Amino acid sequence: MPVVHPRNASTLILMRPCRDKVRGVFEVLMVLRHPTNKFAPEAYVFPGGALDPGDCNGLYEPFCHGLDRRRAARSIPDMPGPEHSLGAWIAVVRECFEEVGILPAYTSDGALLSFSSAATAARFRQHRRDLNARKITLDQILQIENLRLATDRIFYYSHWITPELSPIRYDVRFFVTIAPEYQHPQHDEHELTDHIWITPQEALAANGCNNFFMVLPTLMTMRELSFFKTTRDVMVSTQYKSISPILTRLIPRNKDYVEIMPDGAHFAPSPVCLGPSES
Repeated sequence: MPVVHPRNASTLILMRPCRDKVRGVFEVLMVLRHPTNKFAPEAYVFPGGALDPGDCNGLYEPFCHGLDRRRAARSIPDMPGPEHSLGAWIAVVRECFEEVGILPAYTSDGALLSFSSAATAARFRQHRRDLNARKITLDQILQIENLRLATDRIFYYSHWITPELSPIRYDVRFFVTIAPEYQHPQHDEHELTDHIWITPQEALAANGCNNFFMVLPTLMTMRELSFFKTTRDVMVSTQYKSISPILTRLIPRNKDYVEIMPDGAHFAPSPVCLGPSES
């Protein structure tokens, strides 16, 4: 079987402080993938998706606050070019808006975009519908609304690559940010069937009881997040991280496949359906 070349993709870890401190310090937004999806069906993941060519065409650079292609390339040097490095940020914002209706952006007066006004919320719901229907592009929405993307608040966190045996592969950059206030997620009811705010500890406990399926990169990210005391600690950690790609592997186990870490220490069920193994 020939090895499939992975598509570049981005995913966003949206965090917010827990209102109920008994549950934990902070929670993250997870979305549930539709059971008919070929990749990671019925898995809880972070919002995200593959880069589109338009994400890397250079049109978005003037709309990025605190980030340009050179800075993006310094953070992500292993992309085809600086436009693609910047495109990883554009894709994660676009996918987040498409999938859950959250748009990290600044208004013309420098304030974070808020949907507290019913009229504003309705207008952006229509923008989202048009974007998903491919009737409009994200840069056109930014022009219409006079917005700049809050890319200065979105930090590169980790890098994962789908196993070589997988028929569907992604080269995924994980990003992290604080969810904007007064923007409430709503899953798209197409690729996604549900969403939930959950603490890393709750997600890990539910996964351990087989009630919250996560693919291995998501599971390992949750484990790492569970050790942080505050959202600020998560954000600060990105300043000192040396990020290398992690290529997981698929191996046969019990007439099926599991995804394992490079050192074999941790594993999870396969994110794609390969069919039963031959062993």
